[in-house]
Amino acid sequence: MPIALSSLSTTQTDLVPDLTVVDELLPVLAADSLPRLIVLGADASLATVLTHLMRTERLHVELGYVPVETTYASRVYSLGTGNAAAKLAVEGKARETLLIRDDTGTALVGRAAITGPDGAKLVGEAYVDDTLLFTGEVREMLISPTVEMPGVRARVRKGFRKRKWVQGRAAQLGTPGAVVTRDGIVATRTVPRSTFYRFEQPWLLVR
Repeated sequence: MPIALSSLSTTQTDLVPDLTVVDELLPVLAADSLPRLIVLGADASLATVLTHLMRTERLHVELGYVPVETTYASRVYSLGTGNAAAKLAVEGKARETLLIRDDTGTALVGRAAITGPDGAKLVGEAYVDDTLLFTGEVREMLISPTVEMPGVRARVRKGFRKRKWVQGRAAQLGTPGAVVTRDGIVATRTVPRSTFYRFEQPWLLVR
């Protein structure tokens, strides 16, 4: 536990938080005029909490994030790790931040990776807004949020080479079959399409 958080009330849960635990905290936060919830964990922890706030229409709740190690999200939002991140989460200012979600209603805070089934190459066609990202076969497709508009960036890997990022409001993929890994969590089923896009409302990230 970082020193900066030692004086705060804490609740332990799994790396992917149990939503019943989150729901138990929300009435307590509702009594505060500026509710703030600090998540200590991994990108999957933050994404789970943010997804729940989005689905339950509670995006007015400020979220602080303390990564236990450097993550994609900590790089995107320049949060640091450990006690430095904890101090920022406690003392920092909540700022409206572009919220990126996908067509399953799941928020993305760090990175999504899309491959073919069982890690095979990804076959299909993808666009970022009106720009063709790829058509044919690639090793994988990567999607990440951006701090500034337009909100989404995507690129592909061919072999061991990374192509440049392409930015837009949405990244869309059509494919015979793909597996999506969101913030380190691998989806349980294969899908024929996947879309990540900027949600109409922002979230409040302490940064």
